[in-house]
Amino acid sequence: MFLALRELRHAKLRYTLIAAIMILVAWLTFMVSGLANGLAADNASAVQTMEGRAFLLQQDAEGKIGRSVLSEDLLADVQQQVGREQATPFSYMMLSLEKGSAKMDVTLFGIDNTGFLAPNLVKGSRPAKENEVVVSQAFEEKGIRIGDVLESKDFKQTFVITGFTDKRMFSHTPVVYVSLEQLQKLLPNGTKSMQAIALTTDKLEKPAGTALFSKDELVRHIPGYKEEQGSLTMMTLFLVVIAAFVQAGFFYVLTLQKTGQFGVLKAIGATTSYLAKSVVGQALLLAIAALVIALLLTFGAQELLPAGMPFVLSSTAIGQYASLLLLVSGLGTSLSLLQIARIDAIEAIGRAA
Repeated sequence: MFLALRELRHAKLRYTLIAAIMILVAWLTFMVSGLANGLAADNASAVQTMEGRAFLLQQDAEGKIGRSVLSEDLLADVQQQVGREQATPFSYMMLSLEKGSAKMDVTLFGIDNTGFLAPNLVKGSRPAKENEVVVSQAFEEKGIRIGDVLESKDFKQTFVITGFTDKRMFSHTPVVYVSLEQLQKLLPNGTKSMQAIALTTDKLEKPAGTALFSKDELVRHIPGYKEEQGSLTMMTLFLVVIAAFVQAGFFYVLTLQKTGQFGVLKAIGATTSYLAKSVVGQALLLAIAALVIALLLTFGAQELLPAGMPFVLSSTAIGQYASLLLLVSGLGTSLSLLQIARIDAIEAIGRAA
């Protein structure tokens, strides 16, 4: 490391430019990762935070909740099999609600308010009357408060807000929790059906015509979720690959420029492994410094983003991408190491002379 640190001090401008490019690539990687996590939460956080372990849907629905239709008789059979407390009905509906002149697209989650799908409250109280609801904290960001009335003119229905749960979203719309019976009244002819049955166990003898899905599988089948996350993940991985190529190119060119110096060092006794450790050490030191600065820039940018921007920094994702960038930094110097191993001391000294 002595040689690596000495060279970094000697050629400050050269290595500062390399570090600047690494910082920008790492920063962009973290920003895209935060955007991917934010969009994932904006699309599916209401399902991701559900207490259910497994979900029973109609088999023909192919994991899409909106396509599934289950009967009350089937719910009764499932509850008899696993216990009433371990199975609860669930349906959803997307519609527009108004408060004064403000109009909002929302998703109604129809649940059993006494079951395990009932959301935890961060403010207010649970519904006590039929038209009372608990809503996502996303409404609070729009200036809506407890006691406000939301109106659906299409269905001639009003909802009084009694409490807030944390920020829960579905398909990029805030969630309103109503009783299943209340949601069913909005359906044509007051249909007494449901779309899914949430279970706290996956040990179930499935009734004919149904299929059991885990929470993760249910999230992946939300329309647009898989495609959206796939695109952003591919962008992030491309950035990691670009980082590897950029760093490999820089250090390979630097190694070629220093062939004569490496030849002299070999002639006076420096081993190939010592020189290789020096190059790898330089790459890792620059990568670590770049990652630290990129993280600070990312946290700073997060504070400046608008409140409604779907951006979530996950410590798991940051750790994964930081480790991956460190790994490619080490691998990116492999071409340089091969070049160092091929250097002949006498030939290199002759070139330098």
